[in-house]
Amino acid sequence: MTDPFLPPIRMWLAAPLSHEVAEALGRLQRAPDIQQIAVMPDVHLANDICVGVVLATSRLIYPQAVGGDIGCGMLAVATNSTAETLRNPKAAGQILAGLAKAIPSRRRNRQAVVGQPTDLDSLKLSNARLESIRRNEGALEFATLGSGNHFLELQADEEDRLWLMIHSGSRALGQAIRDHHLADAQIVDGRFRALEAESEQGAAYLCDLDLARRFAAASRRAMAAEAESVMRDAIGAGLDWKTSITTDHNHVALEQHGSTKFWVHRKGAMALQAGELGVLPGSMGTPSFHVEGRGCEEALDSSAHGAGRAMSRSEAARKISRAELQRQMKGVWFDWRLAYSIRDEAPSAYKDIRAVLKTQHELVKVRRTLRPLLNYKGT
Repeated sequence: MTDPFLPPIRMWLAAPLSHEVAEALGRLQRAPDIQQIAVMPDVHLANDICVGVVLATSRLIYPQAVGGDIGCGMLAVATNSTAETLRNPKAAGQILAGLAKAIPSRRRNRQAVVGQPTDLDSLKLSNARLESIRRNEGALEFATLGSGNHFLELQADEEDRLWLMIHSGSRALGQAIRDHHLADAQIVDGRFRALEAESEQGAAYLCDLDLARRFAAASRRAMAAEAESVMRDAIGAGLDWKTSITTDHNHVALEQHGSTKFWVHRKGAMALQAGELGVLPGSMGTPSFHVEGRGCEEALDSSAHGAGRAMSRSEAARKISRAELQRQMKGVWFDWRLAYSIRDEAPSAYKDIRAVLKTQHELVKVRRTLRPLLNYKGT
């Protein structure tokens, strides 16, 4: 029976909720100032607040409902080439080797940093310590891929056109911003911490969050430019920037829904208004999709941000062997020398992306289906 004193929670589920996820959602539903919750089909357990959750508040900001990788998101852009250019093993190997040099998972050499756009460089964070992290570690990490589920992929659409897709975020900068502002936040309902949106602390967090989102978006674009240089050398392919689609899935923003303005938090969920395009990646080795929002108010105009994990990283590493990852990746170029260290990212560690799409058919419609050709992942 629905509790009339609790905010509404609407779910689009591709699989039954685990006990742990259901408990986490119940705790969130009872937190102060929660007005509405939408649960995406890629929902899975994470610290404090699950990934794949959208929540609306009227006055409180919950940094935990955004997470540490602020601005993490996707960039997709078409090339002027076709999938045929990647049939040659030599060309694929040249691209993988070139990407490893041009777009490292981490960068330690300050002489090799990629410059940030001047409009981004002119902005300031709210705290001197955060600004120091941005100028030092942030400068090193700009235009680096990171590890985990971050990746760069070359794909083919239904017409065999070659596309580039990048998934990355704000790296250590976003984590530093989250941790700094959580320390200033008030403890509410036990494990949650919140900031008043209209307070000085709330305004500072929102300002820093905006810069981290800009940093992440600029970083993805810089990586795409580096990848274009690698592709030009290997297969003569360039990027067609007028086709680009970009979105992020870890943020909070003031949005109008119906007659009310809400602070809408998304942790592992895209914001897609009716007619807006987004990028819905599968796992490495499975299809991805370009989607268009349908404008579902019950979902706060949101969409899943990917397939979502079906296994924890430790479980996947325990159950999936190097040989099994190579079997699952058949037909997709990748650096097989990394197979052991990235086996927790195998396709079987994730939910079925087509089941996710089917579950959220009232949220988005598919505009383009892409099959993976080459996957580059950092470690």
